[in-house]
Amino acid sequence: MADFLTALALVLVIEGVFMALFPHRLRQVLEMLDAVRPEVLRVGGLSAAAVGVLLVWWLRG
Repeated sequence: MADFLTALALVLVIEGVFMALFPHRLRQVLEMLDAVRPEVLRVGGLSAAAVGVLLVWWLRG
């Protein structure tokens, strides 16, 4: 459980840094995402999640 909470905290840190350093670019990216079909976003999200699981599995051995 501690690993999960640490990972969640790191996600918040990374997102917060991007929002603080690049607020205008982040807004542009979010507007561009509005033009992407939901199916494409779903496949991209599932792919990113799968890569993340594989990386954790590989790193934690």
